[in-house]
Amino acid sequence: MRVAKIRREFDVDIDYRHFPLHPETPQAGLTLAELFAGRNIDPAAAQSQLAHLMAQEGLPFGNRTMTYNSRLAQELGKWAETQSGHQSIHDALFEAYFVDNLNLAEVENLIAVAERVGLCVTEAKRVLDSRQQQSAVDADWDRSRQLGITSVPTFVVGDRGLVGAQPYEQLAALLTAAGAPRRDT
Repeated sequence: MRVAKIRREFDVDIDYRHFPLHPETPQAGLTLAELFAGRNIDPAAAQSQLAHLMAQEGLPFGNRTMTYNSRLAQELGKWAETQSGHQSIHDALFEAYFVDNLNLAEVENLIAVAERVGLCVTEAKRVLDSRQQQSAVDADWDRSRQLGITSVPTFVVGDRGLVGAQPYEQLAALLTAAGAPRRDT
């Protein structure tokens, strides 16, 4: 996985910033056909391409048929970043969405993901019910707009960026150009 390799080879902190990808998606979600309607995109071909990209990265990928509003998942992720072992939440949410096709707009599904990675279920539910991380995610969305980000993933280092699923070599070049130090091996 590229990000894991970056962590091993460069002395950098990796921060996840949340992005409003299809924020208009209703809580019940949309089929991929509904999402891509009128956009001259073949859902089956898009799924096949995404599955291929995931396989190249060694990432799991299931038969995803729906897209869901990820706002609450982003708020859970933002809170989890303040907890011990927070990094695992991002991988678990990825798997829940892309492998298990779970509706991440449903609090019960998010609580199950939090429990799976060892986060306090009671606290996670309180955070989601109170929308405690709403302003923090709003700030991430605003920052994404300021940077002109229009798709995910986007990698930003200093004033440089790369859009899309880039090969490790491109990410390493971005970090090197930005002056990121390599770890001693």
